[in-house]
Amino acid sequence: MIEPSAHLPFDLRSLEIFLAVCEQGAMAAAARRLSISQPAVSLAIAELERKMGTALFDRTVRPLALTPAGGMLRQRASILLADARQIAPLLRETKFGKLPTIRVGLVDSLTRVLAQPLAQFLSARADQISMLSGLTATHASELLTRKLDIFLGVDDLVDLPGLERWTLLREPYVLMLPRGTLEIATVADLKKCVRTLPLIRFSARSQTGMEIERHLRRLRLDLPRGIECDTPHAVAAMVSARAGFAITTPLCIHEAALPQRSFQIGRTPGAQISRTLTMIARQGELGTLPRELASMAQSILSATVEKIFKSTKDLKNQ
Repeated sequence: MIEPSAHLPFDLRSLEIFLAVCEQGAMAAAARRLSISQPAVSLAIAELERKMGTALFDRTVRPLALTPAGGMLRQRASILLADARQIAPLLRETKFGKLPTIRVGLVDSLTRVLAQPLAQFLSARADQISMLSGLTATHASELLTRKLDIFLGVDDLVDLPGLERWTLLREPYVLMLPRGTLEIATVADLKKCVRTLPLIRFSARSQTGMEIERHLRRLRLDLPRGIECDTPHAVAAMVSARAGFAITTPLCIHEAALPQRSFQIGRTPGAQISRTLTMIARQGELGTLPRELASMAQSILSATVEKIFKSTKDLKNQ
């Protein structure tokens, strides 16, 4: 019977051997890859299983197959070793006061407004800056698997510990309509509108798309499904081309960079809804950098949304 250990049941070398066996599918092949003897590999795996208190490999099949416990360990061990390999480069870089790399994820609607200011801010703090735009769900997963260091968007990780969060902005959802469309003040007006002007939807894969669909259900609106897009630019471009109207946000409209005379903005009928943009980083890993970055982003986003509403109001009054 395998007895569990009360002490830490592994060291980094045993995890490295374990991962080599996983990748090679046999202990002999793992030994050749690591330039050690096969008995040393077998002993390390046996000792790891003893300390873990569970079998990690199914030895009745060839190549070796992982047990459920082994599969879990493989996932976590890969993350631990990836982090461990970054320690020496990070320590070497700290004497110069800069990090080797900062990886930032942005939801699509923040790319135009924040990419350049973030890059400029981080260039003094890191030798290499990686910025990725995309959907919230993708970035949330990449933050957890350490493919990203910082994420700016809609918080999809509210129940997970070990993360730092800064609220950046709460922006309302608005109606985006082709210029000259009659104003929509009530749900009844909206129902009339969709008879001639269809709703251009955000992709159901996006947080924005899901929130808008929930709002429509609360209003008891079952609108026909027509065009669906997965980027703010595509949605806004459809409205600007008079293909329909959209429920969107000021920053999504700003991302599209379209002539303001081609569209108008109005309040959504019924209860007002909004989205909260948040910056998330892993707890304590980057010192004061995330807090400083969040403060800068808050100022830029607030000023941008205020400018959008002011310019739309000024255009309406002309």
